[in-house]
Amino acid sequence: MKQFHDVRPCRGNIGAGPALRVALAAALIALAGCAPDVNVRGNAVKIENLEKIKPGTQDRSAVQELLGSPTNVATFSNETWYYISQKDHRIAFSKITPITRQVIAISFDQRGRVQEVKKFSLADARKIDPVDRVTPTPGQEFSLLQQLIGNLGRFEQSGEGDGF
Repeated sequence: MKQFHDVRPCRGNIGAGPALRVALAAALIALAGCAPDVNVRGNAVKIENLEKIKPGTQDRSAVQELLGSPTNVATFSNETWYYISQKDHRIAFSKITPITRQVIAISFDQRGRVQEVKKFSLADARKIDPVDRVTPTPGQEFSLLQQLIGNLGRFEQSGEGDGF
């Protein structure tokens, strides 16, 4: 006499697999959202190129060839070039926090030769408090209703065509 056995595989608790996968996926997504977003901004100067610059020897074109175009030039004269770079990070929706900052200030003399090279880091930074004042602009301030209704009747027909 033949005996038949049930050949269906044992699957255990069927509901645990999909629920576990969903929970694991949700946890991974949540962790990915909290990973820091690291950004490098500006013109990062290579130290080996910066060490090649010696006061009194190079001119502006030699500095630009070694370091590239400056990030900024002095406001009232072009006697100082600034190379500014910053590495910062942000976690989720928090404020951007700087990790490192490098500012290289290269001053030129009247002949256009390098006079001085200064290096500044994040430790040299100073916190400033911006002024909250707003510069007033001359003119009238209109309410929303005045702005919406104010243009009615101001359209003129010009030439031929459908116009307003």
